[in-house]
Amino acid sequence: MVSMIEITFVSNGGKVVSAPENSNLLRVSLREKGGIPFKCGGGLCGTCKCKIERGLGFTDAIKPKERKHLTEAQFGEGYRMACQTFVNGDISVSWEVQMSPVKAVGTVAG
Repeated sequence: MVSMIEITFVSNGGKVVSAPENSNLLRVSLREKGGIPFKCGGGLCGTCKCKIERGLGFTDAIKPKERKHLTEAQFGEGYRMACQTFVNGDISVSWEVQMSPVKAVGTVAG
């Protein structure tokens, strides 16, 4: 029987989902509409940088690809790249929410 874990997507209204133990964080986010931002999904761009708010000890070892995008200080604060992180226990994760550019509404003088 597969053990299940809970992942809380803090930056997505605290959405909580269940996933099999040893799941890739970005894949769970995509499958469950968790909301972690991404572009490449392969550790090349760094877009999926996120912060493990709770349960950092339930993540696997830091990968070389993560070291290209994150500093030791960031790792110490709990930052990881979701595409490179596998989770084997309950965690909470947050990320910087990117606001969509707001179009300026102007008036045309006539």
